[in-house]
Amino acid sequence: MPELVRPDATYQDSFLAAVREAQETGSGLADTLGWNLEEITADFGRLLANLRRYEPGQVLPEGFVHSEYLWLVEGQTYLGRVSLRHSLNQRLRDYGGHIGYEIRPSARRQGHGRRILALALERAWALGLDAVLVTCDVDNFGSRGVIEANGGVLEGEFIVPEHHDKPIRRYWIKR
Repeated sequence: MPELVRPDATYQDSFLAAVREAQETGSGLADTLGWNLEEITADFGRLLANLRRYEPGQVLPEGFVHSEYLWLVEGQTYLGRVSLRHSLNQRLRDYGGHIGYEIRPSARRQGHGRRILALALERAWALGLDAVLVTCDVDNFGSRGVIEANGGVLEGEFIVPEHHDKPIRRYWIKR
């Protein structure tokens, strides 16, 4: 059964394969598409440290909130990632929300999106959050289904040109 874990070198080969998949298919979030595979392969430890830079206990740059990256894995296989923000600033309230997630292209349409969001919600509740905001593009029907299957209630559809080039939907999920 897939589980959430902290990013770790144990999953390096599978993670790099997932980044390669996303880049080759043009499918994935901007951070994945923009990563330089040669650089992260050469210094995977630096990538891991970078993913932990906003965790509680770290000094944050102005305008940032504490957050954590977690990876969905099954055995040694990296399936996806989730970013869980522990609070919202105005930018995250407008676009981004508490939880962002991505499933590697070859693992999509297998229930992993529902699983990763459900596990992220469990973590959010453990942190003491009573309601979380999750956003997606209006035309991302897969993500809409994942959010709604996890209890997401639509706040509305919004245009946020200063953050994103297409309309988004904002959903709230309560404990």
